[in-house]
Amino acid sequence: MEENMEEGQTQKGCFECCIKCLGGIPYASLIATILLYAGVALFCGCGHEALSGTVNILQTYFEMTRAAGDVIDVFTMIDIFKYVIYGVAAAFFVYGILLMVEGFFTTGAIKDLYGDFKITTCGRCVSAWFIMLTYIFMLAWLGVTAFTSLPVYMYFNLWTICRNATVVDGANLCLDLRQYGIVTIGEEKKVCTSSESFIKMCDSNELNMTFHLFIVALAGAGAAVIAMVHYLMVLSANWAYVKDACRMQKYEDIKSKEEQELHDIHSTRSKERLNAYT
Repeated sequence: MEENMEEGQTQKGCFECCIKCLGGIPYASLIATILLYAGVALFCGCGHEALSGTVNILQTYFEMTRAAGDVIDVFTMIDIFKYVIYGVAAAFFVYGILLMVEGFFTTGAIKDLYGDFKITTCGRCVSAWFIMLTYIFMLAWLGVTAFTSLPVYMYFNLWTICRNATVVDGANLCLDLRQYGIVTIGEEKKVCTSSESFIKMCDSNELNMTFHLFIVALAGAGAAVIAMVHYLMVLSANWAYVKDACRMQKYEDIKSKEEQELHDIHSTRSKERLNAYT
């Protein structure tokens, strides 16, 4: 009988511990982190593969070659964008972890788990710094989203030309890369519906795959923007919590100090009365 009671108390203690641990998780920051990682993964992964597909399309169907020497051409820019993607993936992986840690330390359940804590000036500065940094990153991701929409627009035009060429017989439609600034004005790199390379390009899966990869990359950048907005709301709420906790902490300190002073005065008067009586 006693063993059953001990097992029941043990199970109850484990259950309460699990409830406390689950209550200490900053779910808002967790959701924002998952959304951020998903958006960055889609943008970086699909964007990298879409850039590689763009290189193959330019070399195969537009007959473009890499410039010799240190000349910056479209292929060099694509390589730079790939390195930027590597940096973005690494940077926001670390930044997501930092925001999760900040969410843990500003969650009210942490106070219940580890007892009363002191809100320092450094902690408030860190929260304000994260708010400012997240706002800057949100603006940066808005720019990335706008920039990613450009290749989606270009590939949409190319896809539209391919579709119209099969619908309208005898139509001679052309796509000139000079319109998009990919090549200089002096270079004439274009494909028309009457050329064999254009027909092969429209029939290939590479064009369709690259187009959809850029669309998914654009969706990933949009998800990262939403994650940054979500983080801003979470960080603002955490900042308000820290600010209120700081005010409450000052109030408790003043109250404790006044009570201690009253206690000292009362003790002093009691001693004086006792001495006078004796």
